[in-house]
Amino acid sequence: MAPRTTRHPSHPSAAPGAGGGDTRLHSPLVSAAELARHLGDPSLVIVDVRHDLMHPERFGIEQYEQGHVPGAAFAHLDSDLSAPMTGRNGRHPLPTPEFAAAVFGRLGIDASKQVVVYDQDQGAYASRLWWMLRWLGHDAVAILDGGYAKWKRDGHPVSTETGRPQPTRFTPRNVLPTVSATGIAASLSRRSLVLLDARSAERYRGEVEPLDRVAGHIPGALNRPHSRNIAADGTFRSPEELRADFEGMLHGRAAEDLVHYCGSGVSACHNVLAMTIAGYPLTRLYPGSWSEWSSDPQRPVAKGQI
Repeated sequence: MAPRTTRHPSHPSAAPGAGGGDTRLHSPLVSAAELARHLGDPSLVIVDVRHDLMHPERFGIEQYEQGHVPGAAFAHLDSDLSAPMTGRNGRHPLPTPEFAAAVFGRLGIDASKQVVVYDQDQGAYASRLWWMLRWLGHDAVAILDGGYAKWKRDGHPVSTETGRPQPTRFTPRNVLPTVSATGIAASLSRRSLVLLDARSAERYRGEVEPLDRVAGHIPGALNRPHSRNIAADGTFRSPEELRADFEGMLHGRAAEDLVHYCGSGVSACHNVLAMTIAGYPLTRLYPGSWSEWSSDPQRPVAKGQI
């Protein structure tokens, strides 16, 4: 399966269905047309992660039941890609590697599989699964560029048949480091980290807060809404455009100093993904994000624009 961009060349492969065919790619994006050409390939796992934060119980599964990419299985953001909430660990706590590995195994993912993940459109939810697979060392994972909206708009086939993945064993190759609330707090006085908030500007400034108990942002954080990653046609902006944008946010700091956060550790993955598209190595995530940070009244809160 060829990548959408030329910056990340594809893994050498044979045609799908040929003996020993390998559809793995070294690109974070795949186009709707390219995915359509590989439907039915046994080395491909497709996962639907449609979700709505305001209607989390039924939105995704109802949309999936009404129609999805043929062969896709469904993963729920709350129950499959998050740990239980305690009231102090955020709205979408990162599960343990063992829990995540069990979910991936149920979805039919192992080291031999290329994974393509999508949500309703821009990839804000799909990027969470993309990031979790990369977190555990599975690099053969791509986002469907433009999501289900572009898939349908381009006239590709739709199915209502429930995907039935063949369960397997997913073994993490490694567990990449993340940043904790303690690490964030320790960095504030030294400004040793570049904190990048992926929420909308009005939430960052503390003018509105529809989901969490406290409005505002982590002191010193910069704001870059994840929507800036998307072009007018609903697909990702070019690697060159994204690179220039992130270089402007870094102001000469190393990408290794950057830590992403958002409301609950979901849309921040979209900025991690965008930086990867732009050619950066995988940058770090604060999974608890604002919903965890703001749950402790002892942690400082800032409002307004830097």
